[in-house]
Amino acid sequence: MFIYEKKLQYPVRVSGKDVRMAQAVLNQYGGADGEMSASMNYLTQRFSMPLNETKGLLTDIGTEELGHMEMVATLFKKLIEGATKDELIAAGMGGYYANHETCPFLLDASGVPWESKYTQAKGDPVADLYNDMAAEQKARATYESLIVLTDDPLVKDTLRWLREREIVHFQRFGEGLRLVEEYAGRQKYF
Repeated sequence: MFIYEKKLQYPVRVSGKDVRMAQAVLNQYGGADGEMSASMNYLTQRFSMPLNETKGLLTDIGTEELGHMEMVATLFKKLIEGATKDELIAAGMGGYYANHETCPFLLDASGVPWESKYTQAKGDPVADLYNDMAAEQKARATYESLIVLTDDPLVKDTLRWLREREIVHFQRFGEGLRLVEEYAGRQKYF
């Protein structure tokens, strides 16, 4: 089902170390509204979709979200690379370093671990697709906030690309919702 291409979906570059920003991007790695939650939502919800088109849509986007996790993890790793003990402690990441060193881990910026309760799968295709559209808007808003938090044009470039993908996903889920609602509205004769 999955084919892994050994490259990122989009280049991740940074101008230099920024421990504070590294910590902030963890929201999109292991936060409640981050890429892990989105991926698990979509790859689970696909099983309740009545149409092959919407099953495929959820599989495609769920898989892409895994690729976004890889990009966010790469961004984190590049932003924290070469950080000193004092820089980590000053950014509030001393405890993080003690547990994970500089490895990206499924936490948000406040250190709250990712939990499966962040995923949503109601089993009702319409409810799930509305939830997915909201999830994409929350991710877009988070990327916009992250863009404001950095002055690094290379980091902004990566974050803008990820934000644009959230907008595309929102639109695609809207198309999927239309298909499901049309399917549900058809007269059924038995």
